[in-house]
Amino acid sequence: MAALRTALHGRLVQALPLSLGGVRSASSFKASDLVVERSASCGPKPDPSSLVFGKHFSDHMLTISWSAAGGWEAPHIKPFQNLSLHPASSALHYSIELFEGMKAFRGEDNHIRLFRPMLNMERMHRSAHRSSLPLYDQEELLTCIKKLVELDQDWVPFSQDASLYIRPTFIGTEPSLGVSPPTQAMIFVIVGPVGPYFSTGSFSPVSLLADPSFVRAWRGGVGAYKMGGNYGPTIAVQNEALKRGCQQVLWLYGEKEEITEVGTMNLFIYWTNEKGEKELFTPPLDGIILPGVTRQSLLDLARSWGEFKVTERTMGMKELLGALEAGRILEVFGAGTACVVCPVGSLLYGEKTYEIPTMQNGPDLAKRFHKELTDIQYGRKASDWAPLVV
Repeated sequence: MAALRTALHGRLVQALPLSLGGVRSASSFKASDLVVERSASCGPKPDPSSLVFGKHFSDHMLTISWSAAGGWEAPHIKPFQNLSLHPASSALHYSIELFEGMKAFRGEDNHIRLFRPMLNMERMHRSAHRSSLPLYDQEELLTCIKKLVELDQDWVPFSQDASLYIRPTFIGTEPSLGVSPPTQAMIFVIVGPVGPYFSTGSFSPVSLLADPSFVRAWRGGVGAYKMGGNYGPTIAVQNEALKRGCQQVLWLYGEKEEITEVGTMNLFIYWTNEKGEKELFTPPLDGIILPGVTRQSLLDLARSWGEFKVTERTMGMKELLGALEAGRILEVFGAGTACVVCPVGSLLYGEKTYEIPTMQNGPDLAKRFHKELTDIQYGRKASDWAPLVV
């Protein structure tokens, strides 16, 4: 496992161009300075079976403010409340903003676990660097987040089909309309119980629209960073997919129509390659692809199994369609924190719909990945990927 972590770090940091200017060095806040202000009353907990993703929030939140003049202030856990922002705040005008997505899980033993949280902390740090936001100690932030989860532990669902979603967010609060690195910023973290991300359920196959006229990200841009500006512009395309009878978007890029991501998920294809080998394929971290924690976990698991070839490379639509028509595609699925693993059942490209094998008639690799990860997350299988919170 230590070797996997070392290799993983080398692969993920390649997405960060270290030569970028404008990022201020700063001493970090300290979790030991954390101030806790408890809520006078606690809200009712929703029924885990009726949870809708992102609609419920816990009793408390974490805020940490920074200024160029004073540095980092003490972290503060306080009752959940609205933020007060200057109308000229840089996050509102220039999208100087980023976020993360993590989860806490209540296991069968009633212990609460996170899942590979330092990978989220490392990705958030890289996004802060790219956004010209101040840097900080990642371990200190994670400790503060654990304290928030511990305080609101009753909000972690007593269910093996639900979890507590954790949303760390970092915004520029510079009260000025100048386009420049902010001199004021804030980290805040909110949490809330969630059920399946898709309304169709946690493992129902989705249909994809592949239209090269829409582009999610490009090389040299910020597609490899988890910024709000990568998501808002995709909503109109998602609506277009719905109009055409599809549920999600397969994002294409360039003249070769490279397949990149599926909606807000990383893409995986399990197939028989041209050499007759069973192979798990995913696009590489070349600046377009978000380095997902679930993505990396599936790659690490597959490589540890050693049962089939695992490849990170580019693939164009022509190659994908040729493999589909030749019957060499075994499974296609997306992977991400919100959904874990989601099978793909069909693909609309041009005027033609291509049916894709799913777990009902395929080798069930997506289902196997899903079980392996959720067993770790809910404590059914011991792993150092799932550190205890409480």
